[in-house]
Amino acid sequence: MKNTFDFGIVGLGVMGRNLLLNMADEKLAVAGLDLDTEKVLSLTQQTSAQQIIKATTEVKEFVALIKQPRAIMLLVPAGKPVDNAIANLLPYLDIGDILIDGGNTYFIDTDRRFTELSAKGIHFFGMGISGGEKGARFGPSLMPGGDKQAYERLRPIFEAIAAKVDQEPCVAYLGNGSAGNYVKMAHNGIEYGIMQLISEVYDLMKRGYNIDDDTIQKTFEEWNGTELQSYLIEITGEILKKTDTDGKKLINVISDWAKSKGTGKWTSQNAMDLQVPLLTIDAAVAMRDMSKNKPERILAAQKLVWDTPKSDNDLASVLKELRGALHFSILITYAQGLALLTKASSEYNYNLNLETVTKIWRGGCIIRAAVLENFRLAYAGSPSLQNILLDDNIAAELNNNQNSIRNTIKAAVQKGIPIAGLMNSLAYFDSYRSEQLPTNLIQAQRDYFGAHTYERTDALGIFHTEWNN
Repeated sequence: MKNTFDFGIVGLGVMGRNLLLNMADEKLAVAGLDLDTEKVLSLTQQTSAQQIIKATTEVKEFVALIKQPRAIMLLVPAGKPVDNAIANLLPYLDIGDILIDGGNTYFIDTDRRFTELSAKGIHFFGMGISGGEKGARFGPSLMPGGDKQAYERLRPIFEAIAAKVDQEPCVAYLGNGSAGNYVKMAHNGIEYGIMQLISEVYDLMKRGYNIDDDTIQKTFEEWNGTELQSYLIEITGEILKKTDTDGKKLINVISDWAKSKGTGKWTSQNAMDLQVPLLTIDAAVAMRDMSKNKPERILAAQKLVWDTPKSDNDLASVLKELRGALHFSILITYAQGLALLTKASSEYNYNLNLETVTKIWRGGCIIRAAVLENFRLAYAGSPSLQNILLDDNIAAELNNNQNSIRNTIKAAVQKGIPIAGLMNSLAYFDSYRSEQLPTNLIQAQRDYFGAHTYERTDALGIFHTEWNN
């Protein structure tokens, strides 16, 4: 059995186990390593007679199983566990072997490992994987970045297990160094934004317009057959249908104290470093933080009050406005993430192709949606497009839904329903389309109190004014 297995995975949790089973379904011989004996036994028990899978707790045995140049994926928690896994494998690896980090790793760490391992003759890939445990088992979206020549060893395996759209695999080599992890980080930022927008529209339906649970559920289910078609809209309809053991809607007893793993925060932090505005995504991160202030919110609800004016609303009209507002804001959220990738590609020498990125996001991943085909076509027609909002077709969709987003925001403000995501989506749109912003006043203020200087519109050069003379 020595050097006969096609691929190896370190970490046999849910994702690692499901990816191995997926590969084995594609007639690949695969090896798994985990220090937890129970996980090794569990995978062995799940293996069918038609699958070639060998799992072990011994590092040396595991590495010896894999054909050279070896391809080994790490699916362990980000941070120190990745470095520990690499250190354990290195004594048994040979020059030309390939390590792939399939976790949600911060791209700076990937760049460091890429450099360190290149010096030892080991190829290192950071690869984003999206689709959750079901995607891992039956077809995820895969986002690899690293050495382009070494990718050819991985390509047949990844293309076999990836989700397919129009018979095209949702995987492609994305770029140099940490490009794969960076694209996944931006993906997760977009995911944060869209989830926040959906939750705000749900809240407006429920608390703002007092629409009953069954109607809300059916609305999301129906919306999944429209321009809003996407995985996140689809699962929202399924979630709102689920009942608890007492027959009542489960959603109504789930805590509003949201958790996060930090990838949305990384997106916002790095975007600020690159000076790329992500208003909707930033708001989504902030609102998860706000959700954690539950004890304070309970007190504030008693002290900070607003008497909502009564109004009569036609249900069909309300739902039409909400649908348009949500579509508008989702487009804006994708635009922000794609603008970040455009800037990062230049800044970090990734050489990203955004047609390729949007193509592999069409299936398998959490943010898969019908609109991604429109984005792909836009980039195919104009590869150097700086912002997707400048595409004529996308601009037309936004313009057609302007009334809906503006009316929805006005109604939400009057009802006292928080809609940070929707508001910031419109703010991004209105600021992006403004030839003149009020930052001229900010420039003057900075010069007044700190002599930071400014530029003029009527003359070249750098200027300073003694404002109080």
